[in-house]
Amino acid sequence: MFALGLGERVVGVTDWCVHPADEVAKRPRVGGTKTPDLAAVRALGPDLVLANREENRRRDVAALRAAGIPVWVTYPRTVREGAELLAALAALGAPPARVAAVVEPVLAAVAAAEARASGPRPRVFCPIWRDPWMSVGRDTYAHDVLERAGAANVFADRGPRRYPHVTEADIVAAAPEVIVLPDEPYPFGAADAAALRALDVPAARAGRIHPIDGTLVSWYGPRIARALETLQGLFAGG
Repeated sequence: MFALGLGERVVGVTDWCVHPADEVAKRPRVGGTKTPDLAAVRALGPDLVLANREENRRRDVAALRAAGIPVWVTYPRTVREGAELLAALAALGAPPARVAAVVEPVLAAVAAAEARASGPRPRVFCPIWRDPWMSVGRDTYAHDVLERAGAANVFADRGPRRYPHVTEADIVAAAPEVIVLPDEPYPFGAADAAALRALDVPAARAGRIHPIDGTLVSWYGPRIARALETLQGLFAGG
């Protein structure tokens, strides 16, 4: 909303809203995404609450709707859906200059990624948690970002879970050629990278284990174009 020039319409934020720091600091906080203070939300008198199916609880959405507050529940699971959500939010009244500067480059980047010729794709492991190790399945936004950036997600079809649990033996068997370590939701660091370098996998032997900004694979919206460009560079590099 802030990137779209609609920040003045934001009357409250959650404890997990961190960007832009100077602007969210000025807004009342209404609790966490799964522990909202519904009374505080109602007291703000919003015309619309933006929620997300993965992040927010169904019962909280139902309670707000029962109180007469419209709730827009988002659930983008592909880069295309993330870009279209950005455009839909812009339709709430974003100035044309912000649409040109923010929305159009994202739509163009997504179209370019979709049109890119198919070819060899490096096998990529992208964990999101440790103890146990967890990765991303096909029906997730993170998977689609990886695929659109030119990767083959090694755990795309690992069982019924959207975020499958895997073991170190599974990682070795998957033979990833590149490993990316996001800094959220799990704060992967040097010790985690060292544990993966100790495994007998192509990524470790080639020195292609990369810490990355976690927003590249989990935050849709204005960051999509940068995410695709950054990840494409990592996956294309030898």
